[in-house]
Amino acid sequence: MANLLYDYLPIVIFMAIAAAIAMALMIAPIIIAVRNPDPEKLSAYECGFNAFDDARMKFDVRFYLVSILFIIFDLEVAFLFPWAVSLKEVGVAGFWSMMVFLAVLTVGFIYEWRKGALEWD
Repeated sequence: MANLLYDYLPIVIFMAIAAAIAMALMIAPIIIAVRNPDPEKLSAYECGFNAFDDARMKFDVRFYLVSILFIIFDLEVAFLFPWAVSLKEVGVAGFWSMMVFLAVLTVGFIYEWRKGALEWD
């Protein structure tokens, strides 16, 4: 039994170090941070309207298009790296299925481009 616990000692040490770093990173801003709010820090962030306004107000459709663009590239990266690592194992069928997937993502990107989501005028 002692030998089994000895095998798990590196994991326990790793978890203890991770917990200590996490606690240090949570406590450090409380101790070090300057509490000096200004109007710029309290202004609307990324959404284009005040955070405490009416929840039913309309906002620009470009925010939806940017989120679609993010999903397109996020999906591409999430699937492309594991596919590239296992390319020898998936063979020709895996290669062409990824090409179809990338073609669909390219169509989505062209849609975003045509709708003007990449233009912030």
